[in-house]
Amino acid sequence: MASRNKCLALGFLAFLWAELCTEGKEKEEQTCRLLGKFDLNGYVDAKNHSLVIGGLFPIHSRTIPANESILEPVSAKCEGFNFRGFRWMKTMIHTIKEINERKDILPNITLGYQIFDTCFTISKSVEAALVFLTGQEENKPNFRNSTGAFLAGIIGAGGSSLSVAASGILGLYYLPQVGYASTCSILSDKYQFPSYLRTIASDKIQSEAMVRLIQHFGWVWIGTIAADDDYGKYGVKLFKENMENANLCIAFSEIIPKVYSYEKMQRAVDAIKTSTARVIVLYASDIDLSPFVLEMVYHNITDRTWIASEAWITSALIAKPEYFPYFGGSIGFAIPRSDIPGLKEFLYDVHPSKDPNDVLTIEFWQTAFNCTWPNSNVPYNSDHRVNMTGKEDRLHAMSDTFCTGEEKLEDLKNTYLDVSQLRITNNVKQAVYSMAYALDSLSRCEEGRGPYVPGNTCAFIPDFEPWQLMYYLKTLKFTTHDGRRIEIDENGDVTGYYDILNWQLDDNGNIAFVKVGEYVFTNSMFELVITKNTTIFWNTESSECPHSVCADVCPPGTRRGIRQGEPICCFDCIPCADGYVSQEPGQRKCKQCGEDYLTNAQKSECVLKEVEFLAYDEPLGFTLVILSIFGALVVTAVTVVYVVYRHTPLVNANDRELSFLIQVSLIITLLSSMFFIGKPSDWSCMARHVTLALGYSLCLSCILGKTISLFLAYRISQSKTRLTSMHPVYRKIVVLISVLVETGVCAAYLVLEPPRVYKNMEAQNTKIILECNEGSIEFLCSVFGIDIFLALLCSLTTSVARQLPDNYYEGKCITFGMLVFFMVWICFVPVYLNTKGKFKVAVEIFAILASSYDLLGCIFAPKCFIILLRPKRNTNEIVGERISTLDKGIQLTASSVSSEINNTVVSTVLDD
Repeated sequence: MASRNKCLALGFLAFLWAELCTEGKEKEEQTCRLLGKFDLNGYVDAKNHSLVIGGLFPIHSRTIPANESILEPVSAKCEGFNFRGFRWMKTMIHTIKEINERKDILPNITLGYQIFDTCFTISKSVEAALVFLTGQEENKPNFRNSTGAFLAGIIGAGGSSLSVAASGILGLYYLPQVGYASTCSILSDKYQFPSYLRTIASDKIQSEAMVRLIQHFGWVWIGTIAADDDYGKYGVKLFKENMENANLCIAFSEIIPKVYSYEKMQRAVDAIKTSTARVIVLYASDIDLSPFVLEMVYHNITDRTWIASEAWITSALIAKPEYFPYFGGSIGFAIPRSDIPGLKEFLYDVHPSKDPNDVLTIEFWQTAFNCTWPNSNVPYNSDHRVNMTGKEDRLHAMSDTFCTGEEKLEDLKNTYLDVSQLRITNNVKQAVYSMAYALDSLSRCEEGRGPYVPGNTCAFIPDFEPWQLMYYLKTLKFTTHDGRRIEIDENGDVTGYYDILNWQLDDNGNIAFVKVGEYVFTNSMFELVITKNTTIFWNTESSECPHSVCADVCPPGTRRGIRQGEPICCFDCIPCADGYVSQEPGQRKCKQCGEDYLTNAQKSECVLKEVEFLAYDEPLGFTLVILSIFGALVVTAVTVVYVVYRHTPLVNANDRELSFLIQVSLIITLLSSMFFIGKPSDWSCMARHVTLALGYSLCLSCILGKTISLFLAYRISQSKTRLTSMHPVYRKIVVLISVLVETGVCAAYLVLEPPRVYKNMEAQNTKIILECNEGSIEFLCSVFGIDIFLALLCSLTTSVARQLPDNYYEGKCITFGMLVFFMVWICFVPVYLNTKGKFKVAVEIFAILASSYDLLGCIFAPKCFIILLRPKRNTNEIVGERISTLDKGIQLTASSVSSEINNTVVSTVLDD
């Protein structure tokens, strides 16, 4: 909107400056005269033509700065001949002549032209737009008819800012304007520019293509340099928006001033020097870019990769071999190349002698051959710019050599005659054809079938209104000479594709524009394609693809940490915390591992934690298994001995059945340790302590039966009254009650709160300790509380009975065994509580085995010794002899106690 207001203001001032009405004497009529005329150069051919098409081309690159001492507004003169713009202008003339010669387009209608030089400045574009509308005649304005033929529309104006300025005025009258090189996205706004269309893609497409190219090569840290005009500003604005949407970052953003400024140019140079960005986007025309190129050469800035916009990627003004060390390897987007039949010959058909008043052709000849045309005062090679770094002093550098007219264009190597890269030139041709096809459709309208309401009326050449032609332009579709389909959408834009070009040196040392890919954009598809078999030249020290980042991608095992106040591409790599990993480079967050996993050393992967349990195949587990089985075999061997010698007095002494039950219980306790080894499961967790508790309950209740018999024997030996012995059945009842009580508690334990497998990850972070969660501590204490109670009763009764005389010291052996039993389990508790992992289980197994071996050794080892090695002592006389209790010199046996009180014989207590 600012550009539109600027254009309107300039137009208004131009009208005020151009026309001044003076009032004479009272009786004289009011007359108007022009104070001056616009200094515009160009070409006009309107005689004998039905319609005229206007053209705006940058045949010069700048205007000469105005003399500040002159206060009145002056139409500036131009300098800096632009061969490229001159070729575009010639292409328009060639295309119009081609259309006039065709019979299938606009039959019986010929087109003329009115072309002005914009000098690549807004002021000249506004001047030309005003002249198109009203002309510069002295007496009255001629709307759209200053040449004698009606103006159909305008082609141009060769630059975004120029088109914005011109369209701001032409759009007020809805005069059609078809651009060929203006890509600024704001021109798609039909509210501001209702009559503007173009045959070149919008910068909206190009900015998206640039971001996709950047993503393709993995760049994330990009600098931008833009011209200080609508083309640069709006182009970079769209580019920044697309970069932000893609999570990419802008390292710096500077402008190239339209009027040379050392401070502004130095700011851009310093930004490039100090930034770590190695890839820079250049949004500028070739004319605006020229001073900047000189700065890069002057400061010797190399090792940068430039992403070029379509305005300069193929410009011969920039693509010079001497600039290759600084801009070689540039990659950018170009309009598709085309060949135009007959154009080369038409371009060569130019000579100053054909029209002595053709100042543009004279200046072209003088600039091309660096000579002065005879009898001509047309300046050339002048440069009024000041303070430019690297600029030669060329003010009015007129050559002393005169042109002969014999100079040959074939000897020239300049942009004007170069038809190898006809890109924007082809757009000029298509813009003219767009106007011609629209006029042709308008001319073929049949009354009553027209598009205009009411009445489906038609418009007629030449007196149609501009808006009537706009209807046909907005719905225009046609095929070009090279087979390309042109379709203008509702915003006045076209679809198609970009060539992706790379600057390389050819065998002759010249810059070659090598096509390395395409960017296709249609209504339904946007695709970037890089040709695989094409080598891209990179202007880096390693000749490899540049690395342009603010911070290197964080490796796996780290995450990106934000730097306060800096773009998101600038970050620190922070190692992941324990238990967290990042598997891919550049992760913003670390992912937490599952509870069964831990991180590897690099924190890049979740590794399954080592599962720890006491396994059968490890030395400790294998050793404990061997001890358990060996103990069970020993008990079995004892049982075999007892079975073989079951009728001997020693086996029968003190309840043989209880001895067999003790042996069975010891086998149970010894083998129950096997449930503690191996990978825990729910069934093994339920079996281990229940089996152990039942085994101990059976063992200790049987020992209790024995110790009660010993206790009663001792009481009988010490009593002076007649005591009754304990019947063997009662001993079995004691065992049965104890085992039933233990079984009931265990059953309740298993039903109500059974043990379960538990993954202990608190003891060690790097391991999963598989152990059993005992469920209810109360139930567990109740289960083993019964065993402790039985053990205490055994200890109390046997501690009294140990004084009983005995030939094989059974009472003392049981007392010693129970003492060791308690010592084992008392020592077990603190060791168990301070041990972790599989060693905790090993400690418990060791306590089980130690207590079982203790009972086995203390109870059965002495008897087996006598049975097997001292059979002479295994007799009734020794084991079960009767003696008088009054004879203190004879020992009482624990197997058969005979007491005679008052010469009365007491029956044995312990014999079955």
